[in-house]
Amino acid sequence: MIVGSEQEKSRAKQQEFLLGKLEPTPGQQFLQQIIDNSYDSIFVTDKYGNVLLANSGTGVFMGYTTEELIGKNVENLVKKGAYDWSPTMKAIKTRTVVSGIVRNKHGIQEMATSKPLLDEKGEIVMVITNARDKDLVEEYIAALEKERSIVHRYKTAVEYLSEVDSGNKEIVAESPQMKQIIKTSNVIAKTDSTVMLIGETGTGKEVMARHIHRNSYRSKEPFIPVNCAAIPHDLLESEFFGYVRGAFSGANPQGKPGLFEIADKGTLFLDELAELPLSMQSKLLRVLESSEIKRLGDTNIHNINVRFIAATNRDLKTMINQKQFRSDLYYRLNVIPINLPALKDRPEDILAFAHKFLEELNKKYSLKKQFSTQATQLLFNYNWPGNVRELRNVIERLVITSSSDILNFDEDSLVNRKPSLKNEQRCQQISRDYQGTLKNVIKSVEEEYINQVLAECGGRIREAAQRLGIHRTMLYRKLKDNK
Repeated sequence: MIVGSEQEKSRAKQQEFLLGKLEPTPGQQFLQQIIDNSYDSIFVTDKYGNVLLANSGTGVFMGYTTEELIGKNVENLVKKGAYDWSPTMKAIKTRTVVSGIVRNKHGIQEMATSKPLLDEKGEIVMVITNARDKDLVEEYIAALEKERSIVHRYKTAVEYLSEVDSGNKEIVAESPQMKQIIKTSNVIAKTDSTVMLIGETGTGKEVMARHIHRNSYRSKEPFIPVNCAAIPHDLLESEFFGYVRGAFSGANPQGKPGLFEIADKGTLFLDELAELPLSMQSKLLRVLESSEIKRLGDTNIHNINVRFIAATNRDLKTMINQKQFRSDLYYRLNVIPINLPALKDRPEDILAFAHKFLEELNKKYSLKKQFSTQATQLLFNYNWPGNVRELRNVIERLVITSSSDILNFDEDSLVNRKPSLKNEQRCQQISRDYQGTLKNVIKSVEEEYINQVLAECGGRIREAAQRLGIHRTMLYRKLKDNK
């Protein structure tokens, strides 16, 4: 009872202060300054709707000074046209929090919320109302939606990329051809020009696309690789353009951004471009020309800023003649063509790749395996029709299946392919049980030592040539003569 009596006395003093009957304490003065300097409209009424306190924001909205508002009833303010309805009175009647948009006599709208404060008996003591300009609220909502959309886009990008096989993404360039391509790509990377990568399967087109993106001004934005051959034709449009909620049965109920949207401000890599059907080719052309997209089921058009890199292992000009590929799309994408040579045409890169893959696998499986002289020679001599991808698969198979730390191809399928009789004969000659003339023995020792140094140098021709004390062109010649 004493506690309740004290609470009632305290509440009575608060109301007397609000009605101006008591001098405010320093703390109350400080509170009044906070309320007066609030950007939002704030006012307090008693349980009958009589204004006890109001700040300047409320006065401006109502068209009264704060002093004029004190003691006025909100229902009378509505009748006089100060504003169109009172959330305060509705909160008193319903005894709940009430929110809504109110309009003043000048047509200005605010988003208002009225909250009744109840005592321990459930009786209303006062009602606190705060309001903010409706346009500002809508701006905040729009900004939040934009941020939410960006977060959703990046979340989708992360989910998409987590499903993509990253594989070998580090570029290797020991050969003169690849060094020149790298030099050219570094210049191209600084532009937004569309690039067409042309090369056989397994030549590293995605690795090159990533290199261009990594050295571009878009490097901090998403790199989205898309295998056009891996997407079913009936899903292409929804995958590329995305869709809104309820666009079609079975769709994500939240909607989904498409690949164009996910790659916004970044790079979209279109691998296996030739596999796109003609219907999708025309839609892609439209995006390339307008930089505009529209999700399935949406009425809004969105602008995108995407750098396109395309890749193919097929002859697109022949496909154009056969009416299988659009010529306008070809010329729109083929702005800067880059031809990636097959691995057999850049032998200097073979051993560099082989030792790189071996190093990765040794690290992954905590091994210390090395190539034998015979293995090094076979790697260099084989023509690698599957290019870098085949080379990596062969190295991985050899590492996993070999019980010895010295890797030989004796039981590997590569030997069974017999790339050339000359190579097979050469491999049979490699032996430490030297026979024949002194000239032949010296040649055999030279070959073994060259292979040993190459292995120790990780297949890097320049470094091996320096250790051997010969020019690299001489080393190339000796390797070719040994085939």
